[in-house]
Amino acid sequence: MENAATRLTQVEANIARICKPARREPAEVTLIAVSKTHPAEKIVPLLEAGQRVFGENRVQEAQAKWPALREEWPEVELHLIGQLQSNKAEDAVALFDCIHSLDRPSLLKALAKAMDKAGKRVPCFVQVNIGDEEQKGGCPIGELPAFLEQVRAAEIPLAGLMCIPPADIEPAPFFALLAKLARDNGLDGLSMGMSGDYETAVQLGATHVRVGTALFGARDKP
Repeated sequence: MENAATRLTQVEANIARICKPARREPAEVTLIAVSKTHPAEKIVPLLEAGQRVFGENRVQEAQAKWPALREEWPEVELHLIGQLQSNKAEDAVALFDCIHSLDRPSLLKALAKAMDKAGKRVPCFVQVNIGDEEQKGGCPIGELPAFLEQVRAAEIPLAGLMCIPPADIEPAPFFALLAKLARDNGLDGLSMGMSGDYETAVQLGATHVRVGTALFGARDKP
């Protein structure tokens, strides 16, 4: 059994290896350890190994785990990487340092209101429905420029664009398209790539990769 420190070292080494031919610095890539569904006792070994940026899918699950962990590791940065319901906007703004799934005007309105109320601004990635999949969240590509204008008008800090490419298809064209959309809209941040394809994502410009299984090992079957 590999331990958490070994897996972390391996993922970091892979990122550094891919950065070299891409003429990028490893420091340009933020590794988000996706701790969704994992209990605190599985997160602690990664914290002890030096990992400080974590991603959760659900507000309620994060609320149950992270306040206690952050007491010991206050420097942790917490990213919300899953879909966000508008009625959870206040909770999300209170708990997270970054939100990766801003994708529609109703959520934008709820987040802007929550941020005004809390007196803080939380950077957000705009999620793009890069594969035009009906079942997936994300702003349609054709509506992206107008939506980005609305986000800027609401004075929400724009971290960049995020996508989840279609499953079981070569992800590179989708990552390349997201990178082009970011460039066309004057954005630098690219949240793309997971355990199975983060190396491809780094090659194509990812600034944030969301890695779960490669760091935590296979999920326990319910």
